[in-house]
Amino acid sequence: MSEVDSEVEAAESAQEGAERAPSNGILLAAVGVVWMAAMLWSARATITGRADVEMEVTSTAYALPGAISASLVAGAAVALAVLAFLTRGGRTPGVTVRFIIATGAGLGLGALGALSIITINTEGWLYAVVGGTVAAAATIGGALAGLRYPRVIAAVCWGAVAVFVVGFVLNYLQDPLLSALGSGDTAASQTGAASWFALLQSVLSGVAGAVVAYRVLRRARRRSGSDVRWPFYALAGAGPGLLLIVGEALTRTAGSRVLELAGKVSELELTVQQMLSGSRLNNGLIVLFVGAFTGMIAVGRTMGSPAAAPAPAPAPASPPVDPDAIEQEARADEPSTATRPAP
Repeated sequence: MSEVDSEVEAAESAQEGAERAPSNGILLAAVGVVWMAAMLWSARATITGRADVEMEVTSTAYALPGAISASLVAGAAVALAVLAFLTRGGRTPGVTVRFIIATGAGLGLGALGALSIITINTEGWLYAVVGGTVAAAATIGGALAGLRYPRVIAAVCWGAVAVFVVGFVLNYLQDPLLSALGSGDTAASQTGAASWFALLQSVLSGVAGAVVAYRVLRRARRRSGSDVRWPFYALAGAGPGLLLIVGEALTRTAGSRVLELAGKVSELELTVQQMLSGSRLNNGLIVLFVGAFTGMIAVGRTMGSPAAAPAPAPAPASPPVDPDAIEQEARADEPSTATRPAP
């Protein structure tokens, strides 16, 4: 191995050591698991509380996106905690081993979450699809935790929790907010107020998620003494929106059969499912772009201006030029010519 390769390997090892989480991540894992458990419990209670099959199907379709989003975050949070536990004492597993461990941790959590849904009715395929989608979401979250920058993934998870809290609070205050936004007795006013409410929720969620992610990264910087490059702040701010988009993609692919079955209940239900799907995608895109922009502004405020280059030293003043001296020097340099005698 050459000297250059040794220096590169040493730099990478130092970078990985700096990126190792300074804490065990128990709090984040606990918050993620509680969020996932609450969403799955709510989904199970809603599904089993319906009197007919059609209502069970539609309730399952409504509960699926929220369960997927929570499973993504919980899978990543638990995987980060497992990796932090296994790397205590300076142990640094390789990239492949770390990725396998993180993915396995997410898969294990996803299997437990899937079991809570599948046991609703083990004879039908509907709940097997939902359980498999939840397990896939948690596995993908665990795989994300196996990437090289765990502190960025942790910041994204905390930002996603902040997005959920903002959405929960705004939905709780939905009626007075809709009235303040102009919702009245006419359908046009109600539609307009609902559109403004959705936009307000997306923008506030993006800002809150990015600010929380920024604070997490700054705290990790103070604790470890090292920092990530500024583009990772923008990535962390956009991370909650990325998770929402990934969750929507899973809902439309792995959970597509559930949505299709719900759409067959009635034409109205089909229209509602299409509207909700488009609204979730738009919300994820707005949270992504607002979060990235907020993250860049937040880190840009802390970046100092480059130091001004020192002014060049003044050249020493040359002495005044004497024309007579220049002429004498020129004559001295000319070759002297001797006069030949006449024959």
